[in-house]
Amino acid sequence: MADDPAGSRVDTVVLDFGNVLVGWDPYGAFPDRPRAEVDAWMTEIDFPAFNRAQDAGRSWADARASLADRPHLLPLLDEYVDGFAGTLTGPVPGSAELVEELHAAGVRLLGLTNWSAELFPHAARVAPATTRMEHVVVSGQVRLAKPDPAIFRHLAATHDVDPARAVFVDDSPANVAAADRLGFRTVRFTDSTALRAALRAHGLPLAA
Repeated sequence: MADDPAGSRVDTVVLDFGNVLVGWDPYGAFPDRPRAEVDAWMTEIDFPAFNRAQDAGRSWADARASLADRPHLLPLLDEYVDGFAGTLTGPVPGSAELVEELHAAGVRLLGLTNWSAELFPHAARVAPATTRMEHVVVSGQVRLAKPDPAIFRHLAATHDVDPARAVFVDDSPANVAAADRLGFRTVRFTDSTALRAALRAHGLPLAA
């Protein structure tokens, strides 16, 4: 691995999974329902906050229990869990090739993903590149979720990561900003071509 312009060697790439290595579209769990009906459910359940609680370690059984006073929301919740495989749209174009190239070059690869512990096994089936990681920190397993600084500290402490020598890649501006404040080099993911260029700029051995 080459030195960057500042002379500090980068030896680790930390990758988010959702919409970086594997596409995710929550509407894919509801192929037979009108989008307006799903939108109404997502609004009432406050899907971003609800999903964040799952990412942070809440079980789906506890999630169902939290809706005991609104049982009309349960059918679509169950449909979402049962149809979760349909939310995963496949490998993000170009990401698998990038991972394989980094792996072949001996770059240390780690995963840091916000994902329900119970649903995480779907990732490997849809995007095999996720299995190339030396280790994966899954938010639902450690009960911490990005952008909480604690999950980045957990990654660094548990897997001996020096943030100054690691590049963190995520599609979320909030997650990127949190990592940046903790001293990680960061890249906000937009597409694999731009990511390749950004990682090369950090001195990593990738073809142009």
